[in-house]
Amino acid sequence: MTHRTTLLRNGVKLALLSATVLLCGAQNLRAEEITGAGSSFAAPLYQAWSAASSASTGVRVNYQTIGSGAGQNMVLAGTVDFGASDAPMAPEKLETGHLMQFPTGIGGIVVIVNVPGVPDGALRLTGPVLAGLYDGSISSWNDPRIVELNPSLKLPDLPVAALHRADGSGTTFVFTDYLGRVSSEWSTAVGRGTSVDWPAGSGARGNDGIASYVANTEGSIGYVEYAYAERNHLPMVQLQNKAGGFVTASAESFAKAADSAQWDDKTLTAALSDTQGEGAWPIVTTTYVLVPQHLAGTEHGQAVRTFFRWGLTNGEDASRKLDYVPIPARVRTMALGRLDQLAQPGTPKE
Repeated sequence: MTHRTTLLRNGVKLALLSATVLLCGAQNLRAEEITGAGSSFAAPLYQAWSAASSASTGVRVNYQTIGSGAGQNMVLAGTVDFGASDAPMAPEKLETGHLMQFPTGIGGIVVIVNVPGVPDGALRLTGPVLAGLYDGSISSWNDPRIVELNPSLKLPDLPVAALHRADGSGTTFVFTDYLGRVSSEWSTAVGRGTSVDWPAGSGARGNDGIASYVANTEGSIGYVEYAYAERNHLPMVQLQNKAGGFVTASAESFAKAADSAQWDDKTLTAALSDTQGEGAWPIVTTTYVLVPQHLAGTEHGQAVRTFFRWGLTNGEDASRKLDYVPIPARVRTMALGRLDQLAQPGTPKE
């Protein structure tokens, strides 16, 4: 073999190698990006799923944490590929909006406080007392109703600064739904919703806003998704559940609530707050995904299907590390069936 022949063959190998590198680069450039928006409760979960799955699925997720209400509005307007909401959308609204809905994870809403001299997990509250803190009828931390529940704590004569979400929020929907279940006064005067007319307190945007305010304000109380409280090392309270016990928030107590809930096979929804389960945390929610049916058969529709199929079948470890509870196996199977509809030609968007 001549030197010239060797150089030619090496040149061919280099050319082939370069072509392969360029092809791989082109494939990476063509990796599908999908956009989602909504629930701050679900944000850590979808961020973890995206980081863990992108190498194998080729799907990148651009997720905007803007609250469940805004997420529902954006998916209805067609400006994102999927919306995320902790408050399930009503069946008639799903139908008129040509959306499919399915659950992806379960977690707890916790109550955080900044009360001087009170250690993390030491303060005990009942549902009616919590409602009183938020409707303004309990305005001081040494109120007799709180003292009675906590005889071993030295509670300060300090005003209560109750903080709620200022944005439309699925977390607020779940929290106010719970307060309405445990307090007839709250149910009548305020009710439940992603936004309500709060009778007292101040507002902040997002779980991060609530967490930051409580961390820096003595006398404050707020409600956030469990991961935000854990991440920011914020003191959480014990809550009395429907079975009568005072419960600490944890993945185990969230799972006990999920196990005692009844799922609706048609809507794939469940009421997880204030369940009868022994040891169940009383404020638990499912987070839902909303996907436009017109994406079926499109590249973005396939990318959405690929991402959430990966999450539902391979994302349990990532979910548990963030203290989410995976949805029950039977419900997951039905959710995957709905995702398979995105493999079919879609309904043209009107």
